[in-house]
Amino acid sequence: MVAHSGLLTVMDRAARKAAPRLRRDFNEVQHLQVSRKGPADFVSMADKRAEQTLIEELRKARPDWRILAEEGGELPGDPDKPRFIVDPLDGTTNFLHGIPHFAIVIAVEDPNGAQGKPEITHGLVYQPLTDESFWAEKGRGAWLQDQRLRVSSRRDLSESLIATGIPFMGHGNFAEWSRIFGAVAPEVAGIRRLGSAALDLAWVAAGRFDGYWESDLKPWDVAAGMLLVKEAGGFVTDYRGQDMAMQRNQFLAANDGLHSKLHKLVANALR
Repeated sequence: MVAHSGLLTVMDRAARKAAPRLRRDFNEVQHLQVSRKGPADFVSMADKRAEQTLIEELRKARPDWRILAEEGGELPGDPDKPRFIVDPLDGTTNFLHGIPHFAIVIAVEDPNGAQGKPEITHGLVYQPLTDESFWAEKGRGAWLQDQRLRVSSRRDLSESLIATGIPFMGHGNFAEWSRIFGAVAPEVAGIRRLGSAALDLAWVAAGRFDGYWESDLKPWDVAAGMLLVKEAGGFVTDYRGQDMAMQRNQFLAANDGLHSKLHKLVANALR
Protein backbone atom coordinates (compact mmCIF):
# COMPACT_ATOMS: atom_id res chain seq x y z
CA MET A 1 0.00 0.00 0.00
CA VAL A 2 1.41 3.39 -0.96
CA ALA A 3 1.32 5.83 1.93
CA HIS A 4 -0.05 9.31 1.32
CA SER A 5 1.94 12.15 2.76
CA GLY A 6 0.23 13.86 5.71
CA LEU A 7 -0.91 16.65 3.39
CA LEU A 8 -2.52 14.33 0.86
CA THR A 9 -4.27 12.53 3.69
CA VAL A 10 -5.76 15.89 4.71
CA MET A 11 -6.90 16.54 1.10
CA ASP A 12 -8.33 13.05 0.66
CA ARG A 13 -10.19 13.25 3.96
CA ALA A 14 -11.71 16.63 3.01
CA ALA A 15 -12.89 15.31 -0.38
CA ARG A 16 -14.42 12.19 1.20
CA LYS A 17 -16.18 14.34 3.79
CA ALA A 18 -17.81 16.45 1.05
CA ALA A 19 -18.64 13.46 -1.18
CA PRO A 20 -21.69 11.84 0.54
CA ARG A 21 -23.69 15.06 0.42
CA LEU A 22 -22.81 15.54 -3.27
CA ARG A 23 -23.89 11.96 -3.99
CA ARG A 24 -27.22 12.57 -2.23
CA ASP A 25 -27.69 15.87 -4.05
CA PHE A 26 -26.89 14.17 -7.36
CA ASN A 27 -29.65 11.58 -6.79
CA GLU A 28 -31.97 14.43 -5.87
CA VAL A 29 -31.14 16.45 -8.99
CA GLN A 30 -32.33 13.61 -11.20
CA HIS A 31 -35.81 14.02 -9.66
CA LEU A 32 -35.58 17.81 -9.97
CA GLN A 33 -35.16 17.49 -13.73
CA VAL A 34 -38.93 17.39 -14.05
CA SER A 35 -39.73 20.24 -11.68
CA ARG A 36 -40.65 23.63 -13.15
CA LYS A 37 -38.30 25.51 -10.84
CA GLY A 38 -35.44 23.66 -12.51
CA PRO A 39 -32.36 22.18 -10.90
CA ALA A 40 -29.89 25.05 -11.55
CA ASP A 41 -30.43 26.84 -8.20
CA PHE A 42 -30.30 23.53 -6.41
CA VAL A 43 -26.94 22.67 -8.00
CA SER A 44 -25.38 26.01 -7.10
CA MET A 45 -26.42 25.26 -3.50
CA ALA A 46 -24.88 21.76 -3.75
CA ASP A 47 -21.70 23.38 -5.08
CA LYS A 48 -21.51 25.90 -2.23
CA ARG A 49 -22.26 23.32 0.47
CA ALA A 50 -19.53 21.01 -0.84
CA GLU A 51 -17.08 23.92 -0.94
CA GLN A 52 -17.97 24.92 2.62
CA THR A 53 -17.21 21.39 3.84
CA LEU A 54 -13.89 21.33 1.97
CA ILE A 55 -12.84 24.72 3.34
CA GLU A 56 -13.76 23.76 6.93
CA GLU A 57 -11.76 20.51 6.71
CA LEU A 58 -8.72 22.10 5.05
CA ARG A 59 -8.76 25.08 7.45
CA LYS A 60 -8.90 22.71 10.42
CA ALA A 61 -5.68 21.03 9.29
CA ARG A 62 -3.83 24.10 7.90
CA PRO A 63 -5.45 27.16 9.55
CA ASP A 64 -2.89 29.69 8.26
CA TRP A 65 -2.90 28.64 4.58
CA ARG A 66 -4.65 30.66 1.87
CA ILE A 67 -7.40 29.03 -0.18
CA LEU A 68 -8.45 29.83 -3.75
CA ALA A 69 -11.96 28.41 -4.20
CA GLU A 70 -14.21 28.44 -7.24
CA GLU A 71 -17.23 29.85 -5.42
CA GLY A 72 -15.63 31.76 -2.55
CA GLY A 73 -12.64 33.28 -4.37
CA GLU A 74 -9.38 33.99 -2.55
CA LEU A 75 -9.50 33.40 1.22
CA PRO A 76 -6.69 35.09 3.15
CA GLY A 77 -3.78 33.42 4.91
CA ASP A 78 0.00 33.63 5.28
CA PRO A 79 1.41 34.63 1.85
CA ASP A 80 4.64 32.71 2.53
CA LYS A 81 2.76 29.44 3.12
CA PRO A 82 1.27 27.24 0.37
CA ARG A 83 -2.34 27.69 -0.73
CA PHE A 84 -5.09 25.21 -1.52
CA ILE A 85 -6.84 25.52 -4.89
CA VAL A 86 -10.32 24.01 -4.65
CA ASP A 87 -13.12 23.10 -7.06
CA PRO A 88 -15.97 21.45 -5.14
CA LEU A 89 -17.73 20.27 -8.32
CA ASP A 90 -15.86 20.09 -11.62
CA GLY A 91 -18.43 19.03 -14.20
CA THR A 92 -21.35 21.12 -12.90
CA THR A 93 -23.30 20.89 -16.18
CA ASN A 94 -23.05 17.08 -16.07
CA PHE A 95 -24.27 17.14 -12.46
CA LEU A 96 -27.12 19.44 -13.45
CA HIS A 97 -28.30 17.02 -16.15
CA GLY A 98 -27.95 13.85 -14.08
CA ILE A 99 -24.83 12.70 -15.95
CA PRO A 100 -22.61 10.74 -13.52
CA HIS A 101 -19.27 12.29 -14.46
CA PHE A 102 -17.91 14.98 -12.14
CA ALA A 103 -15.20 15.39 -9.52
CA ILE A 104 -14.02 17.14 -6.37
CA VAL A 105 -10.63 18.74 -7.05
CA ILE A 106 -7.96 19.98 -4.62
CA ALA A 107 -4.43 21.14 -5.44
CA VAL A 108 -1.65 22.69 -3.37
CA GLU A 109 0.49 25.52 -4.73
CA ASP A 110 3.81 26.33 -3.07
CA PRO A 111 4.62 30.05 -3.53
CA ASN A 112 8.36 29.28 -3.36
CA GLY A 113 8.72 26.44 -5.85
CA ALA A 114 11.50 25.77 -8.38
CA GLN A 115 13.33 28.95 -9.46
CA GLY A 116 11.41 30.75 -6.71
CA LYS A 117 8.19 30.62 -8.75
CA PRO A 118 4.82 29.26 -7.55
CA GLU A 119 4.52 25.54 -8.23
CA ILE A 120 1.83 22.87 -7.85
CA THR A 121 3.16 20.21 -5.46
CA HIS A 122 0.08 18.08 -4.64
CA GLY A 123 -3.07 17.26 -6.58
CA LEU A 124 -6.21 15.22 -5.93
CA VAL A 125 -9.11 14.49 -8.31
CA TYR A 126 -11.83 12.49 -6.55
CA GLN A 127 -14.83 11.04 -8.40
CA PRO A 128 -17.53 10.61 -5.70
CA LEU A 129 -19.72 8.20 -7.70
CA THR A 130 -17.00 5.71 -8.68
CA ASP A 131 -14.90 6.30 -5.52
CA GLU A 132 -11.81 6.78 -7.72
CA SER A 133 -9.14 8.89 -6.05
CA PHE A 134 -6.47 10.13 -8.50
CA TRP A 135 -3.59 11.78 -6.65
CA ALA A 136 -0.07 13.01 -7.26
CA GLU A 137 2.80 14.48 -5.29
CA LYS A 138 5.69 16.23 -6.98
CA GLY A 139 8.51 13.72 -7.34
CA ARG A 140 6.45 10.78 -6.02
CA GLY A 141 4.45 9.85 -9.11
CA ALA A 142 0.75 9.74 -9.92
CA TRP A 143 -1.61 7.18 -8.47
CA LEU A 144 -5.15 5.84 -8.62
CA GLN A 145 -5.74 4.63 -5.05
CA ASP A 146 -2.53 2.59 -4.63
CA GLN A 147 -1.96 1.76 -8.28
CA ARG A 148 0.86 3.66 -10.05
CA LEU A 149 -0.33 5.59 -13.11
CA ARG A 150 1.51 5.91 -16.42
CA VAL A 151 0.41 7.87 -19.47
CA SER A 152 -0.44 5.68 -22.47
CA SER A 153 2.42 4.31 -24.57
CA ARG A 154 0.70 4.77 -27.94
CA ARG A 155 2.87 6.37 -30.59
CA ASP A 156 0.45 6.59 -33.54
CA LEU A 157 -2.14 9.35 -33.74
CA SER A 158 -4.30 6.98 -35.81
CA GLU A 159 -4.77 4.76 -32.73
CA SER A 160 -5.20 7.62 -30.25
CA LEU A 161 -8.24 8.82 -28.34
CA ILE A 162 -8.08 12.56 -27.62
CA ALA A 163 -10.18 14.53 -25.13
CA THR A 164 -11.20 18.18 -25.38
CA GLY A 165 -13.62 20.75 -24.07
CA ILE A 166 -15.87 22.53 -26.57
CA PRO A 167 -16.43 26.29 -26.25
CA PHE A 168 -19.99 27.26 -25.31
CA MET A 169 -22.09 30.29 -24.49
CA GLY A 170 -19.40 32.93 -24.15
CA HIS A 171 -16.73 30.54 -22.85
CA GLY A 172 -13.73 29.93 -25.07
CA ASN A 173 -12.74 30.81 -28.62
CA PHE A 174 -14.90 28.78 -30.98
CA ALA A 175 -13.01 29.79 -34.15
CA GLU A 176 -9.70 28.69 -32.62
CA TRP A 177 -11.20 25.44 -31.32
CA SER A 178 -12.75 24.68 -34.74
CA ARG A 179 -9.39 25.08 -36.48
CA ILE A 180 -7.71 22.73 -34.00
CA PHE A 181 -10.55 20.20 -34.28
CA GLY A 182 -10.31 20.36 -38.07
CA ALA A 183 -6.61 19.53 -37.91
CA VAL A 184 -6.71 16.85 -35.20
CA ALA A 185 -9.95 14.94 -35.92
CA PRO A 186 -8.94 13.44 -39.30
CA GLU A 187 -5.68 12.12 -37.78
CA VAL A 188 -6.96 10.30 -34.66
CA ALA A 189 -9.13 7.33 -33.70
CA GLY A 190 -11.63 9.49 -31.84
CA ILE A 191 -12.31 12.70 -29.93
CA ARG A 192 -14.28 12.81 -26.68
CA ARG A 193 -15.87 15.68 -24.79
CA LEU A 194 -16.93 14.41 -21.35
CA GLY A 195 -17.35 17.72 -19.55
CA SER A 196 -14.81 17.72 -16.70
CA ALA A 197 -11.33 19.10 -17.39
CA ALA A 198 -9.97 17.67 -14.12
CA LEU A 199 -11.14 14.14 -14.99
CA ASP A 200 -9.94 14.53 -18.61
CA LEU A 201 -6.42 15.21 -17.33
CA ALA A 202 -6.65 12.45 -14.69
CA TRP A 203 -7.67 10.05 -17.48
CA VAL A 204 -4.68 11.14 -19.60
CA ALA A 205 -2.49 10.33 -16.58
CA ALA A 206 -4.21 6.93 -16.31
CA GLY A 207 -3.70 6.17 -20.03
CA ARG A 208 -7.45 6.11 -20.75
CA PHE A 209 -7.07 9.14 -23.01
CA ASP A 210 -3.94 9.53 -25.11
CA GLY A 211 -4.08 13.32 -25.28
CA TYR A 212 -6.11 16.40 -24.43
CA TRP A 213 -6.45 20.02 -25.47
CA GLU A 214 -8.52 22.91 -24.15
CA SER A 215 -8.18 26.64 -23.46
CA ASP A 216 -9.91 29.29 -21.38
CA LEU A 217 -9.86 27.34 -18.10
CA LYS A 218 -9.49 28.38 -14.46
CA PRO A 219 -6.64 27.30 -12.13
CA TRP A 220 -8.98 25.04 -10.13
CA ASP A 221 -9.95 23.17 -13.34
CA VAL A 222 -6.39 22.19 -14.26
CA ALA A 223 -3.89 22.56 -11.38
CA ALA A 224 -4.33 19.03 -9.96
CA GLY A 225 -4.72 17.39 -13.38
CA MET A 226 -1.56 18.96 -14.80
CA LEU A 227 0.47 17.55 -11.91
CA LEU A 228 -1.13 14.12 -12.42
CA VAL A 229 -0.13 14.06 -16.11
CA LYS A 230 3.44 15.22 -15.43
CA GLU A 231 3.95 12.75 -12.57
CA ALA A 232 2.57 9.96 -14.81
CA GLY A 233 5.33 10.70 -17.34
CA GLY A 234 3.41 12.99 -19.69
CA PHE A 235 3.77 16.57 -20.88
CA VAL A 236 1.49 19.59 -20.46
CA THR A 237 2.31 22.70 -22.49
CA ASP A 238 0.60 25.59 -24.21
CA TYR A 239 -0.34 25.28 -27.91
CA ARG A 240 3.17 26.40 -28.95
CA GLY A 241 4.72 23.51 -27.05
CA GLN A 242 6.17 25.80 -24.37
CA ASP A 243 5.92 25.51 -20.62
CA MET A 244 3.49 28.45 -20.48
CA ALA A 245 0.15 26.62 -20.19
CA MET A 246 -1.12 28.54 -17.16
CA GLN A 247 0.12 31.92 -18.40
CA ARG A 248 -1.36 31.50 -21.90
CA ASN A 249 -4.41 29.57 -20.64
CA GLN A 250 -3.86 26.86 -23.26
CA PHE A 251 -3.47 23.23 -22.30
CA LEU A 252 -2.09 20.47 -24.51
CA ALA A 253 -1.37 17.17 -22.72
CA ALA A 254 -0.08 13.82 -23.99
CA ASN A 255 2.75 11.29 -23.69
CA ASP A 256 6.17 12.18 -25.11
CA GLY A 257 5.60 10.38 -28.41
CA LEU A 258 2.25 11.95 -29.21
CA HIS A 259 2.78 15.38 -27.69
CA SER A 260 5.13 16.63 -30.42
CA LYS A 261 2.79 15.31 -33.15
CA LEU A 262 -0.27 16.94 -31.58
CA HIS A 263 1.65 20.14 -30.97
CA LYS A 264 2.64 20.31 -34.68
CA LEU A 265 -0.99 19.80 -35.78
CA VAL A 266 -2.25 22.45 -33.36
CA ALA A 267 0.49 24.98 -34.12
CA ASN A 268 -0.05 24.60 -37.90
CA ALA A 269 -3.81 24.95 -37.47
CA LEU A 270 -3.35 28.26 -35.63
CA ARG A 271 -0.78 29.79 -38.03
